[in-house]
Amino acid sequence: MPRLVVIGVIWLGCSIGWWILGSSLALRSDQSIDARGAEVFDLWGGPLHVEPARASYQVASTRSETKTVQENGKKAVTTTVTHPVVDVRPIPLESSRVEADFELEPRKRGLLWFSTYAVDFSAVYAFRNPSDRVEKIRLALSLDPTMRTYDGLVIQDGDGTPIAFEIADGTVRWSQLAEPNSEIRALVSYRTRGTDSWTYAATADGDETRNFALLATTDFPNVDFPSHSVSPTTHDASGDAWSGEWVFDSLITNSPMGIRMPQRLNPGPLASRITLFAPVSLLFFFFVISMMSLTSRRELHPMHYFLLGCGFFAFHLLFAYSVDHVSLIGSFLISALVSMFLVVTYVRLFVGWRFALRRIAPIQLVYLVLFSASFFWDGYTGLAITIGAILTLFAVMQRTGRVDWNELFARRKALGPSAKPT
Repeated sequence: MPRLVVIGVIWLGCSIGWWILGSSLALRSDQSIDARGAEVFDLWGGPLHVEPARASYQVASTRSETKTVQENGKKAVTTTVTHPVVDVRPIPLESSRVEADFELEPRKRGLLWFSTYAVDFSAVYAFRNPSDRVEKIRLALSLDPTMRTYDGLVIQDGDGTPIAFEIADGTVRWSQLAEPNSEIRALVSYRTRGTDSWTYAATADGDETRNFALLATTDFPNVDFPSHSVSPTTHDASGDAWSGEWVFDSLITNSPMGIRMPQRLNPGPLASRITLFAPVSLLFFFFVISMMSLTSRRELHPMHYFLLGCGFFAFHLLFAYSVDHVSLIGSFLISALVSMFLVVTYVRLFVGWRFALRRIAPIQLVYLVLFSASFFWDGYTGLAITIGAILTLFAVMQRTGRVDWNELFARRKALGPSAKPT
């Protein structure tokens, strides 16, 4: 029992070391998110939200105002004053035909990957003049303040003729003449960049949208959708591309439509999770090694367990500080090879090459390398570890099922402290 207590203290000490290392990695990642995230947003823009064009026309009228004036105690005099008034009347969208083509261009800053992208946007908006006379329709398009660049912003009428526009207070404004009860069209196109997600509001104020169609295409197949958004009516992924359509004859919603860019594995958070779960990996390793040493009569001293724990710790330490400079997979493989080299070459000194390569190396491969590699499978890590734990229990139960534990511990007690590993 004292031997197990000492091994437990060794495991606890390694766990504290891993907790400190994992916490420092998490802190570095959080600081990187704040600093690097602001840097990326300044360069590429943040998550983009696009709203459709709005249209209105003005109607001149007059407004009468009655005033009662009493001067110096004289009889009050009532007068009527007429003021000219201009009413601004909004015009609903008749139809929208929107296209967005995305190119994913992820950028790495420090320990983090950011899903930056470029998008070619074009939209044809149709409005109908509700008046029985020629009207000057005033149109406006709000610009997302998180967009850093608008490349090739062009506005054209239904015939493809460019229209002059002005930009003020984050809004593009232009005007078009419309015949009585006729339809006008405006084509808006530009190229811009953003990060993480792109959303589009069918209407600016959540009113009814009619004859709406949005086509989104990407150069990547793994597309997700923002929470609380309208899902596409049809979508398809083929090869390295994806396309989706939102088509509605009439729709009333406050929810946007859009896509979320795929996220690469971020080295910092991944290394932090692997490090913080390392005590579980070492616990499995110590458990299997102790059962094997007992049943094969190759007793290990607590000092052996201590140095084996240090060999495990070397993997996480090297991985944590090399992942900044080497690719994620490359850093992982280098760290795994270094740790296995340390453990195997150490174990062969007291149990020989045969036992070290045939027994210890496979066990470390499973409980250090494969255990850590399971964190690459986002969403399946817990299941993978659970299956590994059940298989470990099965293997140990099968190996020790016929062991006479009373005889085994009696023999160890008789040997006493003079027992040495063989």
